[in-house]
Amino acid sequence: AFKIVPKLRNWEQILYLTEPSTWSAASMYMATRIFASNLKEKMAQRFYNLVLLPRIRDDIAEYKRLNFHLYQALRKALFKPGAFMKGILLPLCESGTCSLREAIIIGSVLSKNSIPMLHSSAAILKIAEMEYNGANSIFLRILYDKKYALPYRVVDASVFHFLRFERDSREMPVLWHQALLTFVQRYKSDISSEQREALLKLLRYQSHPTITMEIRRELQNATCRDIEMNEPLL
Repeated sequence: AFKIVPKLRNWEQILYLTEPSTWSAASMYMATRIFASNLKEKMAQRFYNLVLLPRIRDDIAEYKRLNFHLYQALRKALFKPGAFMKGILLPLCESGTCSLREAIIIGSVLSKNSIPMLHSSAAILKIAEMEYNGANSIFLRILYDKKYALPYRVVDASVFHFLRFERDSREMPVLWHQALLTFVQRYKSDISSEQREALLKLLRYQSHPTITMEIRRELQNATCRDIEMNEPLL
């Protein structure tokens, strides 16, 4: 009988009559399977945001880890990647209250599963423009590590994200430095020579005892995109 709920016009009201907060973890997984398969992306996004995400966060807060069935529900939710990004990942980052534990667990779902480049690019663009917190660095590092051929607009937004902290009085955490290192390792050939110089200058103000040395080495050995374009064809 539950399978017909996504097909109903007033599916949200019917869904709340079933009291999702009382569902078992296995029931949440089965419901996510049904909704990910049968709902349009916008409707799936609402289900993820209003039902699945609060349950995931409550479970992690209470047990300090995520129930196996709920983890599988997250993996199944990626069946609709746009809805996953807009209904789970971005609201979590925008909340400003995402814990590092939540970021690591949800990030592991992102790292272990394939996500279309378009959706990942849009997520990087949005996260790069948000107010900073450590969890955002975890998600950025994981998305950079997927080694997509990112559009220059996304690469530029990522560079500006890091450059924002040049004059920041805070000492940036190791997560921030790890995200910068991963970005430079994967996309050093996609930045301009001007951006490379700006990032090298950034390292004078924001440094880490071991990671900064690696970042500087990567940048100094980079062949930037404007240099590649200006090279004569043989």
